[in-house]
Amino acid sequence: MGKSLVIVESPAKAKTIEKYLGSGYRVSASMGHLRDLPKSTLGVDIEGGFVPDYQPIPNREETIDKLRQEAKKADRIYLATDPDREGEAISWHLLELLDLPRDRTVRVTFNEITKKVVLESIEKPRSIDMNLVDAQQARRILDRIVGYKLSPLLWTKIRRGLSAGRVQSVATRLVVDREEEIRAFQPEEYWLLDALLSPLDSEERFTARYHGTEKKKKELRSRAEVDEVLAAVKDSPFTVKTVKRSDKSRSPSAPFITSTLQQEASRRLNMTPRRTMSVAQALYEGLPVDGQDSVGLITYMRTDSLRVSAEAVTAARSFILREYGKEFLPGQPRQFKTGKNAQDAHEAIRPSNVELTPERIRRDLTEDQYRLYRLIWRRFVASQMANAVYDSVNVDVLSAGHVFKAAASMLKFAGFTKVYDAQKEETEDKKTLPPLKEGDGLKLWKLTEEQKFTQPPSRYTEDTLIRALEEKGIGRPSTYAPTVSTILDREYVVKEGKLLRPTALGETVTKFMEDRFASIVDVQFTANMEAKLDRVEEGETAWKSVLSDFYGDFKRSLDDAEENLKGVRIKVPDEVTEEICPNCGRNLVVKSSRFGRFLGCPGYPDCKFTKPIVIEMPGRCPKCGGRILKRTSKKGYTYYGCENMSECGFLTWDVPVKEDCPECGKTMFKRSGRGYRKPFCINEECPNFLPEDQRGYRKKSEGSGEEASAQPEEAAEKTAAGKKTATKKTAAKKPAATKSFGKKTPAGTAKKPAAGTSSRAKKAEGGK
Repeated sequence: MGKSLVIVESPAKAKTIEKYLGSGYRVSASMGHLRDLPKSTLGVDIEGGFVPDYQPIPNREETIDKLRQEAKKADRIYLATDPDREGEAISWHLLELLDLPRDRTVRVTFNEITKKVVLESIEKPRSIDMNLVDAQQARRILDRIVGYKLSPLLWTKIRRGLSAGRVQSVATRLVVDREEEIRAFQPEEYWLLDALLSPLDSEERFTARYHGTEKKKKELRSRAEVDEVLAAVKDSPFTVKTVKRSDKSRSPSAPFITSTLQQEASRRLNMTPRRTMSVAQALYEGLPVDGQDSVGLITYMRTDSLRVSAEAVTAARSFILREYGKEFLPGQPRQFKTGKNAQDAHEAIRPSNVELTPERIRRDLTEDQYRLYRLIWRRFVASQMANAVYDSVNVDVLSAGHVFKAAASMLKFAGFTKVYDAQKEETEDKKTLPPLKEGDGLKLWKLTEEQKFTQPPSRYTEDTLIRALEEKGIGRPSTYAPTVSTILDREYVVKEGKLLRPTALGETVTKFMEDRFASIVDVQFTANMEAKLDRVEEGETAWKSVLSDFYGDFKRSLDDAEENLKGVRIKVPDEVTEEICPNCGRNLVVKSSRFGRFLGCPGYPDCKFTKPIVIEMPGRCPKCGGRILKRTSKKGYTYYGCENMSECGFLTWDVPVKEDCPECGKTMFKRSGRGYRKPFCINEECPNFLPEDQRGYRKKSEGSGEEASAQPEEAAEKTAAGKKTATKKTAAKKPAATKSFGKKTPAGTAKKPAAGTSSRAKKAEGGK
């Protein structure tokens, strides 16, 4: 007999683990699943008791033969696939497919890919947890039955190529329901009334907003109510009624779990959930950093638990004490309560080694890897720091029986915000109040009223949809990103900026599902099904009984739909736009092909005019006055250009805004990205012109190889590989009007995932 064989999923992870284990071990990668249900058929014997027909995955014969031969030579075999349901199932499939000897095969898991954890885990082998395997089988077969039974019905009744899914259909319904709420919304009028005041002995002014009378809070609902208050206070004195000062403390957020990481990465880093999980996978599997061949930088990234190991907490507290001082360290380690629906199988997402600070390893990471690691590292360290303390002041101002309120809050002690603040946003001005005492008289400078209308609920974004799925108990950490990707790929939902809007196709399919398969798109039913799968994992319920309970009602609904819809074809209504066909004058409609959505004439085939879909931005081209369109490069980076591109040539990274420059009258712009973005003028001949280096973009270090003057297409299409290299040709000289490009590459430029990434990592990036 020879070396012990360790089978993992990813070849990147295999190299790291083999180095840690030493010469007595050989580590090989399965590249994800090697056995699954066949693609061409249902692959489940329903009548025989939901027996799955697992088959080797096509084109994986070489990997299967290699692992089989290596297993024959090994004295012991460790199945070390990922530590979740899917990973447990992959280990079981390997056991069955490779016909591994039961007496020499064990299961191990690595919550993080560090030498200490790998060596400790290899000393604590266990048998395969069949409860986890059964829970995964139940989910896989359940989704297969729904998809393979419903999709053909959608093809015949609506459109070929459609699909239905147990989770994706509910996610689509949430977006559709939100759109219906927006359409049904009736705005209500209300008014804001502000008083600009100052102490009698000072010119320091502050604003107080109308709150109500001395007896109760009151909202101003009409012009008449505003006039009534104005008449009462206009000639009446304003005095300080109360001044309340207090210290308010704020606690840090918990470390990340999968859903919160995806939400925050979308909000702060503009990363899609798919991209977030792909980058996180690379950080978990290991990268060469800090002079080491490879090291896993974070713990396992598919988790719903807020639990953190005592060792990691101790390390974080030691780091905080050394780097920030004892006043930043709370008396006791913080513990966070995990949600009631959590499986709690793994720790929260945290850095494997808190001493590897983001700046220390920045040069070894791509931009996306660095930004995501920094986000995870800061959130974890901050979670073990002291509360932030604010000096809060609340002032009530009285005039003619009416109360106006003013408030200010100044940071007194930074605490955890020194490292990470989930609520922090850059703003132009910080609100302060002058020194005030109860009974002080105030001078009224101006009363400002503003009419407002209540707004409809906002459309979902990718991060808020994931939050809704989590809150409603739909799906699990491994399914959030693939679910959102799927409904976008199927064009049931489209993105407008960051907002998700259902398409006519998505609304049609959802209406069909609600009418014929109400339970499939019912939020509570789907959440209850997730709970049943959890009970299978816990060994409390047999997995086949879950399938049997579901299939009876589902089969009856399927039979009824097929019977009642014989000969019926449901038409998807056209999405009519305001764009006019230049050939025949009809309103263009949104059409779809295998290349994506586009605008086409409804008069086809008589009129064959088509054009790409573009998003028109506010403002006008500063060169020719044409429309400014939002465009996307082949690599997915956003830039803005004139509709008359070939003649005008205007392109910019900066975002056009509605405001015109008060000096020259041309459209103003603001820098892209998050944070404080004050509009500026890009007209070099204008007194308000703001040079590129003053627009807030991060300066590139010398020798970075990035062309500061690169056109959007050129910068976006640069290949990110290994170290940054200088472009081979200099960007063409641009007209003066295009000097609004700033000195940055669009956010999101990063290396591609390393070659050999496991199929599960690709699945996390590409969806189901």
